[in-house]
Amino acid sequence: MAKFNIFRARPAGTSPVATAPAPSGRTYEGGDGYARDTKSELFLLAVSNMGGENTFYESGGQRDTRFANLVHQAALADPEWTARLLKWLRSEANMRTASLVGAAEFVYARLVASSDAGVTNRAVIDSVLQRADEPGELLAYWTGANGRSVPKPIKRGIADAVQRLYDERAVLKWDSDARGFRMADVLNLVHPSPAADWQGALFQYVLDRRRDAEVALPEQLQMVVARRELMAWPVEQRRALFTRPDAADVLRRAGMTWEAVAGWLQGPLTREVWEALAPSMGYMALLRNLRNFDEAGMSDEVAAAVAAQLADPGQVARSRQFPFRFLSAYEAAPSLRWGHALDQALQASLGNLPALPGRSLILVDTSASMTQGAFSAKSKVTPAKAAAVFGVALGAKGEQVDVVGFADGTFRHDVPRGASVIRGVDRFLKRIGEVGHGTDIIGSLQRTYRGHDRVFIISDMQTISGHYSQRVSDAVPAHVPIYGFNLNGYKQAAYATGKANRHEFGGLTDATFRMVPLLEAGQNADWPF
Repeated sequence: MAKFNIFRARPAGTSPVATAPAPSGRTYEGGDGYARDTKSELFLLAVSNMGGENTFYESGGQRDTRFANLVHQAALADPEWTARLLKWLRSEANMRTASLVGAAEFVYARLVASSDAGVTNRAVIDSVLQRADEPGELLAYWTGANGRSVPKPIKRGIADAVQRLYDERAVLKWDSDARGFRMADVLNLVHPSPAADWQGALFQYVLDRRRDAEVALPEQLQMVVARRELMAWPVEQRRALFTRPDAADVLRRAGMTWEAVAGWLQGPLTREVWEALAPSMGYMALLRNLRNFDEAGMSDEVAAAVAAQLADPGQVARSRQFPFRFLSAYEAAPSLRWGHALDQALQASLGNLPALPGRSLILVDTSASMTQGAFSAKSKVTPAKAAAVFGVALGAKGEQVDVVGFADGTFRHDVPRGASVIRGVDRFLKRIGEVGHGTDIIGSLQRTYRGHDRVFIISDMQTISGHYSQRVSDAVPAHVPIYGFNLNGYKQAAYATGKANRHEFGGLTDATFRMVPLLEAGQNADWPF
């Protein structure tokens, strides 16, 4: 009789976001609150913190102070881990402001503590700067927080980034007197070494044009020369360019973005203009201008080419758009001709969402704290919209999935296999308010859990206390995994995590869903960086 080679349940894996085993505080709605360790709290806040933006329960200032304090602690306790987090935040999680602020606070904490253990401050600064306007952005943050004196590690890290990022197109796109730190200010402060002769000529041009906008141009700067020639055209002759077959090439050689063209024409962008611009527009520019294309009367032929570009999985991946951006574009576009492409793009942006064998329960929070207040002042996207995107898309990938909206009560939302995810999200959002406005996680689990193989809770996790005798973890059998996906990163967790079958991750992209297949296979999941 076999002693060892017999079936046993696969050992459950553990995940890195960990809390204390017992509650020590309260959520904002009065439920049991579990304190996270420093790394876990920092991680969940970092992947949702837009910088200076209010949320339902915290002001922007409170969040920024909490974020800075957590970065200080982590930078001194484990600088290598913190450096990896900050680089990943910018590159894969696509959290621009959090990574820049985090890098500055990382350096500040280590300078105050006179610590240089592990990674260099210079390398951390360089790692988070990935767009040509970001050196000036980081300098503006540092001097605003700490005064005009800029320490050498920050100067050197920025100089390394400038060498990578400053080219003719970047100067034409990002350098303007609307910015507190112009590119000339950055060059004067950090003194980067040019990577090649052309870059040396570019640096000199950037410095000289602060004093004289009509400074002589070296022949090496062909794009800058072409831009100056284009800007010299009489205004009344400029629209004639768009009757020419080479219009797109002329604009490309001059580094003209659609915003630059709008200023150059000094009037509305007509169908002919948009059709000439579209082939050379970047992915995000296309995504945000679908309404303008429709209102200008863009032809179906050109629109089909734009739609193909939007739906291309490679371009979706390179664009690093938040998944909810595709929902926003769908909501803004007047015509239906973009719908299929945006649905394909949305699903491509969620490639890390796991296929779910067996039976799955997905709870999507529709409470007031999820529906009131967007992620940023410039956005209309609420946490509830992001939650609906993840929840419906997960539902579409599973074998047998119950997608449930919850607040004080619950509602079942059908997600047919093969149906449009973006339309499913649209239908889901129209049902917000059906079941109240509280956040009752325990009651929702009690009403909906029926022997499922796993549970996802997509929420800000600020559950009510209610009248329940059990806790969130106890509402589901111990052998069934609960995956919490946290969209706001508040201080208190709703249940204990970091042990077998009790997990929490978060963010505004699908990046941290990579942990799920590892955990389903019984492996321990590490940080995603």
